[in-house]
Amino acid sequence: MSSDESTIISWADFEKVHLCAGTVLRVDEFPEARKPAWKLWVDFGPLGVRKTSAQVKALYGAQDLVGRQIVGVVNFPPKQVGPFLSEFLLTGFPTEDGVVLTTLERPVPDGTRLA
Repeated sequence: MSSDESTIISWADFEKVHLCAGTVLRVDEFPEARKPAWKLWVDFGPLGVRKTSAQVKALYGAQDLVGRQIVGVVNFPPKQVGPFLSEFLLTGFPTEDGVVLTTLERPVPDGTRLA
């Protein structure tokens, strides 16, 4: 069995992960983080504003993030990251240069779920 076959999931498994669009409202420094990171506040529409920490400083300045639509997993439990409580997982693709964010090709309403 190849590694791809061993990780096959059902549609029901996929439906458990709530990947939603949200717009970055605010970005703050996170000096307490072990690795360079930002604190982000993201508007997920009817799901509310949620915050997270993200190690994306290598490729994104604060001004690059505010107003951008991103994709987040909104149904993980909150996670304590040092003194900061992360309320969703910001998605992206790791590269040698840093994490490339998962963004939208054109705007959708905040809170729209990936299908």
